[in-house]
Amino acid sequence: MRPTAWEPAEATSPDPDPQGRAAELAGFLDGRRTLALTGAGLSTPSGIPDYRSPGAPPRTPMTIQMFLGSAEFRRHYWARNHLGWRHMDAAHPNAAHRALAAMESSGLVTGVITQNVDMLHMKAGSRRVIDLHGSYGRVICLDCGHRLSRYTLHRELEAANTGFSDRVVGRGAIEVAPDADAVLTDTAEFVVVDCPRCGGILKPDIVYFGEAVAKDVVDQAFAMVDAADALLVAGSSLTVMSGLRFVRHAARIGTPVAIVNRGATRGDSLAAIKIDHRCEVILPGVTRALSQDSA
Repeated sequence: MRPTAWEPAEATSPDPDPQGRAAELAGFLDGRRTLALTGAGLSTPSGIPDYRSPGAPPRTPMTIQMFLGSAEFRRHYWARNHLGWRHMDAAHPNAAHRALAAMESSGLVTGVITQNVDMLHMKAGSRRVIDLHGSYGRVICLDCGHRLSRYTLHRELEAANTGFSDRVVGRGAIEVAPDADAVLTDTAEFVVVDCPRCGGILKPDIVYFGEAVAKDVVDQAFAMVDAADALLVAGSSLTVMSGLRFVRHAARIGTPVAIVNRGATRGDSLAAIKIDHRCEVILPGVTRALSQDSA
């Protein structure tokens, strides 16, 4: 279950000598089948904001209780999402995503469990990915379970709200929030589209705060941890229990844990190696060090 609100993490100083730390991590991972567990800090260099990075503005995240609470709130949410999801869809993988995909291609990384909903691992070329908290690219009906792509819903919302996007964008820059959201105030005119199959409530196929991850997804993730020789946490403060539990499980079964994250995490005491630095700096350094060792 994801928490309902939080403040940004306390700012820390990054570790000196990032190239040396990357080489150290490369030596630690070399020869080990490594599973990656990634969080929002991996995607912030791609222009996707998060909740916990040092310096991030305090935010009250979407909760399942809010979404289900009223039709008015859902209308307000879908208006914001109608603009915010396109920012996420336009984002490109950064060097950290590409490094993990390269490590998977070389056989070092066995897969990725991501707490992100941005699909950037897939865009980077990673193939064995578990979207722990869902994906912005899908929409689900809460009544009949019907799923459709966000692209399909976008066309329907555009048709039902002719000119809405142009009018809002024409008023000035839009502040993008995490989870494919945008900051808007005037949404009274927005028209919501219901499920095309049963007329039920549509919701992004994302695990909101206060909502549980599906059991089969959790089981698949634990199986990947059990099969790995090492667990690499990248870009997550592990504030959310749905990610922290995999670190605790790895520690219980004797699987070594490495963490790369700006700032402290709830798993630091369980890590054999912890690097306080940006993932887009450290992870490409790991791939370079491994390439040099194999040359």
